[in-house]
Amino acid sequence: MRYIITIILFIGSLQADAQIAAYKAKDLANRVANTDTFYVVNFWATWCGPCVKELPEFTKLSNQLAGKPVKILLVSLDFKEAYPKKIATFAEKKKLQHEVVWLNETNANEFIPAIDNRWQGSIPATWLCYKKTEYTNFFEGTITAQQLQTLIEKQLALQ
Repeated sequence: MRYIITIILFIGSLQADAQIAAYKAKDLANRVANTDTFYVVNFWATWCGPCVKELPEFTKLSNQLAGKPVKILLVSLDFKEAYPKKIATFAEKKKLQHEVVWLNETNANEFIPAIDNRWQGSIPATWLCYKKTEYTNFFEGTITAQQLQTLIEKQLALQ
């Protein structure tokens, strides 16, 4: 019986690990290029207290904008050693409802300007992209669901 439980737990951990894709900055830029979707991209890490505290705001935002063309993408900036197991375990423990990916980049001087020149490198940080109206915005520090909702609804109304 113990052997069967071990196999089930091992298979479950493989499934959790498989859910975390590794992205380069260019992959992220390609991902948000879809003109039909407003992307909310949050940069965070499991070791960042303000990041972890902010994560529930994205669930609130999702609930407030249900049925609207908005996609929330949570981009982990955790260290290589945390990928994929620690990130997947954290996402499962915190019951994160949004897609989680890991930024597989190590040179901040290259990947930060490739994402947004306004980014100074701190986290949490949130990047808003809506290619349909050519809107982008970038926020360093924590942000609330209400602040995001106001910005997003303004852009969606411009369609």
